[in-house]
Amino acid sequence: MINVIFEDNHLLVVEKPYNIPMNLDDSNDDDLLSMCKNYIKVKYNKPNNVYLGLVHRLDRPVGGICVFAKTSKAASRLSDQVRTRTIKKQYIAIVEDNNLKDSGTFTDFLLKNKQKNMVSVNPNGKKAVLNYKVLARRENYAKVLINLETGRPHQIRVQFSSRNHPLYGDQRYNKNAVVGQQIALYAVSLSFIHPTLKEEMHFEVEPKKFIF
Repeated sequence: MINVIFEDNHLLVVEKPYNIPMNLDDSNDDDLLSMCKNYIKVKYNKPNNVYLGLVHRLDRPVGGICVFAKTSKAASRLSDQVRTRTIKKQYIAIVEDNNLKDSGTFTDFLLKNKQKNMVSVNPNGKKAVLNYKVLARRENYAKVLINLETGRPHQIRVQFSSRNHPLYGDQRYNKNAVVGQQIALYAVSLSFIHPTLKEEMHFEVEPKKFIF
C-alpha cells in the first residue's frame, strides 16, 4: 500500500518504502513508479496507460518522500527546478561519529562506475555539495540532518564514507555494515514550487526504523 502524502491534478507526492527501486530495473522487482501508476489507474478507473513522470530519484535502499508528475507540463517544470536546484531536499542519516564536527559543508567531485554501480571521489566527476548538522550522538554514532545542494547518485553515502563517517547499515560503502542491516538514510523533507499554481509546497515525513 502506497502512502500518498499529497495529490492533485499535476502532482503525486508519496513516501517511498525502503529497498524498492524507483522504476523498473534488471531485478524486475516491484518498483515505485509502476506502483504509483497502478494506484492512479485503479483510483480513477483509467482504461489506458497512465502517464507519470519520474522527476528525481532515491537510491533503492533509501526510503522517504518523493514527488512524481501527473502531466507532461508538470514534469517539465519540476525537472527545470531540479536543474536549477530550486527543489530542496533534506535527509536524516545515522553515521559513524569518529569525531564528526557539529556542522559542516562537504564539497567533492563524484564519478559513477555504471558497470559496478559504485561512486567514488574523483576530480573527473561531477560537483557534489551538501550541508549537515549533528542532531544527536550515541556511542560511536551521530544522527545528522542533511541539506542537499546537488543530487548526485549515492552522494550522501559516498561523501560521508570518504571522510570516515560511513552510514549505518550501508552495505555498499560501509565495511562495518552487517548483512541484513537497514541503511539509516531517509528523505524527510521536500520543498518545491507548484508547477502551475506557483506556490511553494513543503512536505515532511518521519524516518522509519532508525537506531535512535
